[in-house]
Amino acid sequence: MCGRFALTLFPEEVQSQCGYEEQVEFPPRYNIAPTQPVAVVTVDAAGRRHFSLMRWGFVPAWAKDPAAIPLLFNARGETIGEKAAFRAAARHRRCLVPASAFYEWRRDGAKRTPFMIERADGRLMLFAGIWETYASPNGSEIDTVAIVTTDANGTLAALHPRMPAIIAPDDAELWLDCTQPGLAALGLVRPAPDDLLTMRSVSQNLNDARRDDGTVQSPAGEAVSTPACRPEKGGRKRPPNVQLSLFDEDV
Repeated sequence: MCGRFALTLFPEEVQSQCGYEEQVEFPPRYNIAPTQPVAVVTVDAAGRRHFSLMRWGFVPAWAKDPAAIPLLFNARGETIGEKAAFRAAARHRRCLVPASAFYEWRRDGAKRTPFMIERADGRLMLFAGIWETYASPNGSEIDTVAIVTTDANGTLAALHPRMPAIIAPDDAELWLDCTQPGLAALGLVRPAPDDLLTMRSVSQNLNDARRDDGTVQSPAGEAVSTPACRPEKGGRKRPPNVQLSLFDEDV
């Protein structure tokens, strides 16, 4: 499964690797949790890629009361083409969710140890996603997304049996292309190569979903405290920007 992830690369790097048209400023996010807005890449009928913000927590279009259904932040890749909640989105509304890392916990008796998983080369990961626009009875609409999961690869199997489905850059076009009714793209939902990812244990600060700073990625056992200002990669200072509020917590 994938219940927390991070997106800490600079916006310019994310745009370059995702290929969307918009130039969007956003701050680093170290501890993204379900129900919060997340960055999503979609494609239009002309094949142009676009950046969007969506609520992480899929709501089927037919749901009468979202509060009455479970929080669908993951979608099991083996069955998304069959499950009533996901099958329409799996055919017609696939997307990519950019991430620099994701997290999983290992149970050691009563203790849960958090681990950070990232690409060995430090590049961006592209999670397979499906999305849906939910229209409430009062007429308001919200775009919602789920991250597609698959069996864990050999690197992660000892930690957890599931992992996000990671789409290779060369396969991104096929995953995003929803103009064809077939489900050939679902063949891309498979474990990542064992050598693609590395993992290491990190601070228990990660357990608090309200914390969104670099301390959650500190090595396990290291004494850390929340800095006065959130650190940025390379020490670069970003100017104030109203778009920063787009990535504030919304739980």
